[in-house]
Amino acid sequence: MFDSSNGSDVGSGIEKLHLCKIFRRSIRLVKFPVCYTFLMKIGFFDSGLGGLYLLKAVANRLPKYDYVFLGDTKNLPYGEKSRKQIYNLTGKAIKFLFDRGCLLVIVACNTSSSQALRKIQKEYLPTNFAGRKVLGVIRPTVELISAGDVCVLATTGTVRARAYTRELRKINPKLRVFELPAPELVLLLETGQLGKLKSAVAKYTGLVNDKKVKNLILGCTHYAVIKDQFARGLGRGIKLISQDEIIPVKLADYLGRHPEIENKLSKRKDRKFYVTKLNRDFLLNAKKWFGKKISLELARY
Repeated sequence: MFDSSNGSDVGSGIEKLHLCKIFRRSIRLVKFPVCYTFLMKIGFFDSGLGGLYLLKAVANRLPKYDYVFLGDTKNLPYGEKSRKQIYNLTGKAIKFLFDRGCLLVIVACNTSSSQALRKIQKEYLPTNFAGRKVLGVIRPTVELISAGDVCVLATTGTVRARAYTRELRKINPKLRVFELPAPELVLLLETGQLGKLKSAVAKYTGLVNDKKVKNLILGCTHYAVIKDQFARGLGRGIKLISQDEIIPVKLADYLGRHPEIENKLSKRKDRKFYVTKLNRDFLLNAKKWFGKKISLELARY
């Protein structure tokens, strides 16, 4: 079951940016605020490519809905930031998505889910955005595990929060849980440093194999992009758990159990994509996953 809750106000005014040729026609500048009467879309938020890859998986399984994606590429990686910074950045991003017509937001960032989501759900949203829903990715991920020791590979921030350990011990207090930080993977992936990325994955799969566990959770949505590399390096008998395979199923289940939300969602197969800073590798991956006609809008908030 998803981590759930409640979430509005921000932007109008879109002006075309004149950037280099590869970005022309791919970017618009979005300012605040805009008011919406109907809240009908599903929002996805992450620091970058991981959330975009997760949205791709969700949209493939649930294609009829309208989606809005926000990648806070200006401030990535989140994994090395303080809890206060993560909370503030996550709150601003959620506010932006509600302003773009979202009734439901998926926080597709494990660092935000582990360090900011609960406070946003319990304190910020009920006061400011009652009736909106925000869901995290950690609880639905751990629900797949009931037995067998677990390694969690994640950002430094996620590991520091120990959220995976807490949630797993709720399911089975006897589980041994090893949370391992992999701080460099996000930037290597975002910047396309494939050689260094391959070496880093080999290092971390070696650490996991040494723990003699039965399960490996990829506790960062970025890592799902390279899950095949992890799978090749793991020892026999280790189950690989990747969120791009879990969240689409869990979201479909959630909407099925909550018709009061599902009935309000628009179903025009519309997709909107926003980033706080454009970079070439992000654009190339977006086009690869969503088609060459994809348009990215630059969001300021």
